[in-house]
Amino acid sequence: MRVSLKTLFTNKKMTPQLIYHTEDRDGRIEVKEADGVRSLYFGSFAQQSAMSLKNSDQLHLAYTKAMMSWLLFQEIEDDDILLIGLGGGSLAKYLLKHFPDCRVEVVEYRKAVADVAHDYFSLPHDNRLNVVIDDGARYVREWSGLQREFYSLIMLDAFDSQGMAEALCNLEFFAACKSMLKKNGILVVDLWNTNEQFTQLFSWLGHLFEAKLLFLPVHGMVNVIGLFFHEDTPIYSRKALQKRAVQLEKKYRLPFKQFLKDVIAYNPNFIDNVTSN
Repeated sequence: MRVSLKTLFTNKKMTPQLIYHTEDRDGRIEVKEADGVRSLYFGSFAQQSAMSLKNSDQLHLAYTKAMMSWLLFQEIEDDDILLIGLGGGSLAKYLLKHFPDCRVEVVEYRKAVADVAHDYFSLPHDNRLNVVIDDGARYVREWSGLQREFYSLIMLDAFDSQGMAEALCNLEFFAACKSMLKKNGILVVDLWNTNEQFTQLFSWLGHLFEAKLLFLPVHGMVNVIGLFFHEDTPIYSRKALQKRAVQLEKKYRLPFKQFLKDVIAYNPNFIDNVTSN
């Protein structure tokens, strides 16, 4: 979920036009448009997802781009990916397009959100995409025993207007996520560095992943992307990462060189646990 400080305090752009709204037991869901961008809201100012109407298959929000920074450290081909939290489906759609041999499982708590993603945000009905309507914590708890070391990548982006969903904020949930990762897998988590949750999550995840972690702040926003590496993840050469960042930037047109620069700058206590000179 995106929360832009600039949007909150200085945005003078056109007032978004409401094009669709509905309500379920968890509240209001709104789709709005302004300046060629369609956005998803959950009844508050906070922009949950956004899509450029001209480039509907590209990542529009800065935090979703930053969530793809895992590509610096991992290559996937014929792999399984788990997303917890769908929103407008930007990440799921991007993964389906750029990794045609991968399978994407998405767990979304609200069926109405999944319907909106398909109807208003161009999320395709694809045989490589399975959207499960379920509570993310319950799903992981139920399947962690049967899907041990199953996923190469797990991405967690499950926020409401108050922060990360309460059911996910416990050590047991993250331990179950770790058990579902392959030994060289990566857990990617969208965090907010604005409340008590961040400190508690930092403590849990740092201990669970034995400090093999990196944080990537999203400039101008309260989002911080956490990358958590499983025990068998290799130590990466920084020179090799720099070369890879250049290649990735050309291929995906995302700012991987800046991602790497920021990861190195903002992780003085952890960078040597994941990379070497």
